[in-house]
Amino acid sequence: MTFKQMQPSNFEQVVFCQDDRVGLRAIISIHSSVLGPATGGTRMWDYGTEAEALTDVLRLSEGMTYKAAMAGLAWGGGKAVLIGDSKTQKTPAMLQRFGEFVDRLGGNYITAKDVGIGADDLRQVKLKTRHVLGIEGDPGSSGDPSPATAWGVYQGMQSSALAAFGTRSLKGLKIALQGLGSVSYYLLDYLAQAEAAVVGCDIDLAMVDRAVKKFGIEIVRPDEIYDVKCDIFSPSALGASVNAKTLPRIQAKVIAGAANNQLATPDEGHEIMRRGMIYAPDYVINGGGLINIYYEDPARGGYSKTRAFEHVAKIGQTVSEILERSQAENIPSQIVANRMADERIEAKRKSRL
Repeated sequence: MTFKQMQPSNFEQVVFCQDDRVGLRAIISIHSSVLGPATGGTRMWDYGTEAEALTDVLRLSEGMTYKAAMAGLAWGGGKAVLIGDSKTQKTPAMLQRFGEFVDRLGGNYITAKDVGIGADDLRQVKLKTRHVLGIEGDPGSSGDPSPATAWGVYQGMQSSALAAFGTRSLKGLKIALQGLGSVSYYLLDYLAQAEAAVVGCDIDLAMVDRAVKKFGIEIVRPDEIYDVKCDIFSPSALGASVNAKTLPRIQAKVIAGAANNQLATPDEGHEIMRRGMIYAPDYVINGGGLINIYYEDPARGGYSKTRAFEHVAKIGQTVSEILERSQAENIPSQIVANRMADERIEAKRKSRL
């Protein structure tokens, strides 16, 4: 890692953590703490190389900066990765040692769960640092973030529908839902109440069965979801699902979903606009989970679901502002979102001078 690698996106701090005694190899990336403590989950993944781990943690921490800024939170962007197989190499000693490294940062980085790290793992981390949020089941916890994420996606879908079809109502619209995991399961409830028609897919047959039994939705094979004639295509599984090969197949006016990093490259954003389609930037529309955890912080009076979900509902207004500005300035919506986030961060930076 060199300063040259950190400069393009102005990363503040990258910390490499190692302890062979407990098998710990971790990287903590603090992209920005201008708006507040850098906050973001810890991911454990069996990366092929250390370079892959570094690339991932840098990309994820930068995304958290923009997500927090667009959600109006007094948080910056951070992320951590543990290198290893979460099923076979994770131990309490490793997690506690990682907690010691987090604690050394003095609250400039606050961690939470991510892929490969669950509530029980975070309890081990918390034995060594108080800078942990989002532990399901603990007193004062905000619980599972999926309902809040789904609520925000639903609000963003409504605003996207307004821009595309002239109404916030989703009644009668056909939605192709790619991925039927936890967020989608709660989203389906909102879509059912709105009387939308849903076609879904998932590689996990248990998720498919659960969605069909409760909501009776139509199911297609995962690769067929791109070819469904629909009004809204909703990427809610893995990232980069909207790419040079899949975008020409998507037969929707709107792309709005819960997945992170939906666009494979910035080029897809330009192509979406060229095709006359509307894209709700992913880190804006899926920010509900982060907002929910924000209200868990004791400094804000303890968790209140009412206050948290009222804040999450504002995602709809933010999406509308982005889409209006995108149309007025004739630039892709993800570029508009990036600029709006940068403007908020820069305003805060200047206020400190």
